[in-house]
Amino acid sequence: MSRFRVGRLLSALLAMTTALNLPDPLKRLTQAFPDAVAVVICAILLLLGWLSLHLGWIGIGVWVLLAAYAIGGYDSAREGLTTLFRERELDVDLLMIVAALGAAGLGLWRQEYHLLIDGGILILIFAISGALESIAMRRTERSIRALMSLTPETARVVTAQGEQTRPIRQVRLGDRVLVKPGERVPLDGLIRSGSSTLNEASITGESVPVEKATGDEVFAGTLNGSGALALEVHTPPESNLIQRIIQLVEQAQQETPPSQQFIERFERGYARVIVVVGLMLAVLPPLAWAWSWETTIYRALIFLVVASPCALMAAIMPTLLAGIANGARQGILFKDGAQLELLGQVKAIAFDKTGTLTTGQLQVSQVIPSPGQTAAQVLQVAASLEAYSEHPIGAAIVGAADSALLPVDNPQAVAGRGITGQVAGLPTRVGRIDLTQGDRISYGPELDAAREQLESQGQTVVWVLQQEQVLGLIAVADEVRSQSQAMVQRMRSLGIQQTVLLTGDNPRTADSVAQAVGIDRVYAQLLPEDKVKVIKQLQQQYDQVAMVGDGINDAPALAQATVGIAMGGTGSDVALETADIVLMANRLDRLEAAIQIGRRSQRIVKQNIVFALTVIGLLLIANFAGGINLPAGVVGHEGSTLLVTLNGLRLLRR
Repeated sequence: MSRFRVGRLLSALLAMTTALNLPDPLKRLTQAFPDAVAVVICAILLLLGWLSLHLGWIGIGVWVLLAAYAIGGYDSAREGLTTLFRERELDVDLLMIVAALGAAGLGLWRQEYHLLIDGGILILIFAISGALESIAMRRTERSIRALMSLTPETARVVTAQGEQTRPIRQVRLGDRVLVKPGERVPLDGLIRSGSSTLNEASITGESVPVEKATGDEVFAGTLNGSGALALEVHTPPESNLIQRIIQLVEQAQQETPPSQQFIERFERGYARVIVVVGLMLAVLPPLAWAWSWETTIYRALIFLVVASPCALMAAIMPTLLAGIANGARQGILFKDGAQLELLGQVKAIAFDKTGTLTTGQLQVSQVIPSPGQTAAQVLQVAASLEAYSEHPIGAAIVGAADSALLPVDNPQAVAGRGITGQVAGLPTRVGRIDLTQGDRISYGPELDAAREQLESQGQTVVWVLQQEQVLGLIAVADEVRSQSQAMVQRMRSLGIQQTVLLTGDNPRTADSVAQAVGIDRVYAQLLPEDKVKVIKQLQQQYDQVAMVGDGINDAPALAQATVGIAMGGTGSDVALETADIVLMANRLDRLEAAIQIGRRSQRIVKQNIVFALTVIGLLLIANFAGGINLPAGVVGHEGSTLLVTLNGLRLLRR
């Protein structure tokens, strides 16, 4: 919540500073922190007004104090009136201004000019609180500015005429870019020659350099080590990973989570109640407490101040924005604050297998051809079709093929089953044996026995069929991520009641992986729609359920889950678009950090709400007991707002 934005009056003052030819450092300070400058001017005028009244210069003092009111409260008054006339709603800004003007009017009427000082202090503290909130909120934006500064503005493009330095926006897909030792990578690309170590802390949050060689992918903004690299650009400059991170963080800062939406709706009704009660207090005969009319009006003005829900409004969004910024520094992208809030409530997590709990860097371990076929022929046919698949299994098969790929027509991925198409003019299918429902494919006992043995070893079996004939099977082995077991164990300490494995693989392979990492329940041989059904069942039992995946076949389940989490390094475009949270560079251990941030945000939000309501209650009691004056009420009200904001910003720390 930012309540103090500089308006036209302060803009005019800034223009005056330029005309006065102030020193450059002062100009930069004025332009960088205009709200703070307004606070300083307001404070100076308030001090001069108090001094004038103290010296008996009443007329000068009154006018100086009114100038302090104008400079300190101009924007709040403008925003409050705009909200009132355009949206037909009352907000905190208007309540504060009404209270301050009421104190000033009462002071002028009774010639008790200290009340003008009280109203001025209200304006000043309100402006200070807003300025401090604005400065604090800028801290959550530093991660974005830091990310923007990571990407170089130019790149060395290697052409037939030699090396040319071009602006990033003029580099095209397929261009060769040279990155020298110690330089930052300007664009996402694949290494075509050279090897080096790269610091990817800006992407993954991990400061340990990563070894990179020919064929590896590198990201814009990462820092090259001691080796020169020749890259082939494979992503447009506007779509590189750094830019996507910036866009996601900015988008998250603009989204309003459900709890904040509720608080904002509550504020509208609450503000009306405050105004009505305040008016009643101001006009009721002073019978109940034997107060004078002036005292009654004064207490009504204090009521408007201390009952305003400023601290309640600041209880949520600063906390969630700080959590989003913290996550971005650790390679965790929250697409909006609502997902950070919901992640803190998750009780069950479902995991995909390949590319999530396992590395996804599959290797073809064995090719078993049918009689009359050779292993090379089976691989060639399968690789020709799998070249059109985004699945890690397909990439492993393509990488294992030595022969030239055959021409393919009409390739179509069947999510959760495999891929079909015309290979060299013949209908071909690669994937599960039941790639098309209703299949009754016959194969010999040798292949069946081989399948059972391979699956018992935790390997995935892919069938290759052409013209309804089994050409053979391909065994693909995957390695369980080193951090998977420890991560799953720590989930329980974070309050996760159930961990589930959802996979389209066979039960033997699924059970093997589940036992290796300590998963509670396993669902195997699932199609995408089956994964959605399981997620729905889990939601009925546990309410808030997260899903972690990376493939096209995971997208429906990611969408159905309360919180969808995608693996950023190997995740398909569909999964990355569908997911609510992205774990960059396949760092599964970042899931634990994400849940910790979500849990901490929930605790801090609850602390803030309880604290804000408690302070409001205590100030109201003190007001009606006659124990506080207007400045004390302002200090208590604005101090609580600042404290809950600073409490929320604790999430900026790891």
